[in-house]
Amino acid sequence: MDTLLVSSQTVELLSQITGQKLTQKNLTPPVIFLANLVMVLLGVIFVDGTVAESEKQRLLTTLYRFSNPKSDVRKLTHLMIKGIKENQVYEQVNNLLTLAAPLSESEKLLLISFGYEISTADSEIETCNKNYLEIVAKQLGIKPQHLVVLEAGFTHRTNVDSAALNEVYFLLNTAQFQQLGTIFVKAASEILAVLPAKLETKVTKQHSNISYGKLAKFQEHRKQLETYCTQISQVVKDCNEHSFLPQSLIEEIEEVFKKIKSQRFRLAVVGEFSKGKSTLLNALLGEEIQPVRAIPCSGTVTVLKYGIKKRVFCRYKDGRYEEIPFEQYKVKAAISKEAAREHRSDELAQSDIEEIIFEHPELALCKSGVEILDSPGLNEHPDRTSITYKLLKNSDAVIFLTDAMHLLSEKEKELIQDVRYQLNGNCEDQPAENLFVLVNFMDSLEEEEDRQDVKQRLESFMKNKNLLLSNAEHRVHYISAKAALKAILNNRSDDEYLKSFHAFTQSLENFLTIERGSLQIKQFVKKINDHIQAALDGLLQAKDTLDGNIKLSEAGKLEILEQIGEASGRDVRIQILANEVKELAFEQTNESWDEWIEGLGERLANKLERWTSPHNPIFNQQQVRQDYINQFIHDLKNEIDQWGEKELKNRILKPHFEILEDCINEELNALRNRLKVLDKEINTDFSKQINLAINDIGDSFGDLFSYIGGGLFAGGLGAGLLMLLGLGGPIMWAVAGIGAAIAGAFGFGVGGIHEQLKLKVFETGCEKFVESTEELTNKIGETISLLFDNRVEAAVKVIEKAISLYENLLEQQEKAHNETLEQRESEKIWISQKRQELEQVQNGLEVILNKCTII
Repeated sequence: MDTLLVSSQTVELLSQITGQKLTQKNLTPPVIFLANLVMVLLGVIFVDGTVAESEKQRLLTTLYRFSNPKSDVRKLTHLMIKGIKENQVYEQVNNLLTLAAPLSESEKLLLISFGYEISTADSEIETCNKNYLEIVAKQLGIKPQHLVVLEAGFTHRTNVDSAALNEVYFLLNTAQFQQLGTIFVKAASEILAVLPAKLETKVTKQHSNISYGKLAKFQEHRKQLETYCTQISQVVKDCNEHSFLPQSLIEEIEEVFKKIKSQRFRLAVVGEFSKGKSTLLNALLGEEIQPVRAIPCSGTVTVLKYGIKKRVFCRYKDGRYEEIPFEQYKVKAAISKEAAREHRSDELAQSDIEEIIFEHPELALCKSGVEILDSPGLNEHPDRTSITYKLLKNSDAVIFLTDAMHLLSEKEKELIQDVRYQLNGNCEDQPAENLFVLVNFMDSLEEEEDRQDVKQRLESFMKNKNLLLSNAEHRVHYISAKAALKAILNNRSDDEYLKSFHAFTQSLENFLTIERGSLQIKQFVKKINDHIQAALDGLLQAKDTLDGNIKLSEAGKLEILEQIGEASGRDVRIQILANEVKELAFEQTNESWDEWIEGLGERLANKLERWTSPHNPIFNQQQVRQDYINQFIHDLKNEIDQWGEKELKNRILKPHFEILEDCINEELNALRNRLKVLDKEINTDFSKQINLAINDIGDSFGDLFSYIGGGLFAGGLGAGLLMLLGLGGPIMWAVAGIGAAIAGAFGFGVGGIHEQLKLKVFETGCEKFVESTEELTNKIGETISLLFDNRVEAAVKVIEKAISLYENLLEQQEKAHNETLEQRESEKIWISQKRQELEQVQNGLEVILNKCTII
């Protein structure tokens, strides 16, 4: 559920329905789901104009599944039933769309499932009920074939489409509802139990005999952590309803849950064009999916991932997202043969596709939690090279693929060092810990001496350039992707190239699970344990309050209210200062940029003499133009990078960021000191919890700058800006006609034509770049704003947590004051039970932590 889609209209609508003054805080995911459920179920039972007593009873039985008898949610459910019924809200489509906006596809399907359940008490469904549910489902965007599956389940029919049935099973998988809590997980499992038995998909083709047991084990641990987060979240929600724990703790646990759930290993494959990247991916996948040919092929980024069925999506640069027929995949994923054969790089830059997403249910590596990114070839076109570098910033492991027959040309040496530079945080002399180097086409070397020469050449280069870690002997592999794929498809497990390929996949799996996965598990466990401890401490405080050990006087309560107001003031002061330093940073950035632009032409002109092309401009003018465009863009990128590092980051942003950081530290330290005083006065531990929150947000400008700049600054500021512009294509178009005219003027001679082409590329490139400066400065401004805003947001979360702790303390005091001794004793027993539940989760986390070290 996307709670960001809970609008003010949603809050207003539910306030009107319940007759209560609700706030955004009251509209938790379970409440939102229940509001939709009440709406749909009342529509079902009222659609025929008459309501039997048995229907009312079924309605309450269904709704009571989702709340405890004495909880606030149960009271709110009754108010929603009354309000929706009296105002016939279920008849108004707009109201349903407002309430259902935050629901996920799975939550909408679960919602409509209960509509079928209540409509088929006698194993039959009346026409009016069926029509109503179909209308509602259409408004919610639920597929008709999914409704057929639901109806079949509740009317005990078994003849359903297997693909639709599998999709419903996937959407109603209990993992989809852990954010809502264990009650909803149980409800989803009960719906699944009613459906026809899931049909096993018949695999008509051998996909791969490569297994990934360690990755599968890691995914088991990750899913167990999801389950534990759900259990903790439910305990904390229950305790929050009793005013024993603050609302902020729920939000923090759900944030950890989202990170765990979204965890995927990302594997990027890079290298020059025609080195066999697509064949390698086909071997990894065990199926001929990626288009393969001898000339440049990959035209855009392709993401291969697990899905419930084989399907393809295109995500366009303008934000559109559409599913395309599978038959179009190879066409969309590749550049045209004509453009590749004729080096028409200008056409390559014109694609409106941002990336292609390929989902498949039978790819072993993807089923094990790995997303594979097939990148455009390096060095074929500067815009595509920039796209590739962007991928490196978000990849857990990167495979650089080279060719045994053409190993380590001077250009390839530059490229692999540049890839290392992107992976290790821009440190030229440091190795890349997550880089694998694969030498392909080893089957083309018939002599053993040639094979040894290739190995010695590569290993000597890597050692001299310090490319890989000294103990990274398993990061270099010599393979034949084509031979391995052939052996996989023909099920020849004894093939020597398949064995070499298995050695590589085992090394990759070990790296992902041990060097990446175990670290992630440890980080997740620590984060969860921190929140469990906060909950245990909070429950101990609640017990002390019930025992009278923590007691606020009236003056103390007034002081707490003052502290809430003071904390809110800290938020405002930080925001005001952030706006001021942002404006100063904008001004200085614009001034520096203008000064840099003034001298740019002269600096670039001084580099013209170093531009070279091995091609004859008379016979291959297209390639000569492309060579010079690539070199112009390379020089321009370096110029922007130097300005970005020296001026933008270090001279402008860092001092302003440090001013903001000092202000944040001052406000948070003052807040922490106030909490220390309170802790001492009434025996709480609020300052400890705030310390954890402060430590959690960190304070490293460099790390935050890198993180926020993940889009624009990927591969350096220059790469990000030039990728934004797509500069190569416009220059090529502008120079094309001029180049042809120069090539026809034989009086220049070959050397003269080279010089004239250099000059035209230089002049046109500068012109096109200057035309785009407004767009670039706007983008830089957006990134600067994001940098400061994210830092402010992190600080505000700490302040909001403090306010939540204050408010919860006041609620506990009020509750303890109004309860009888018997009620307080009962609640202390309940608190003890909840503490035991949390401690059981702690024990389970310890088991996972021990297991993940021996994956």
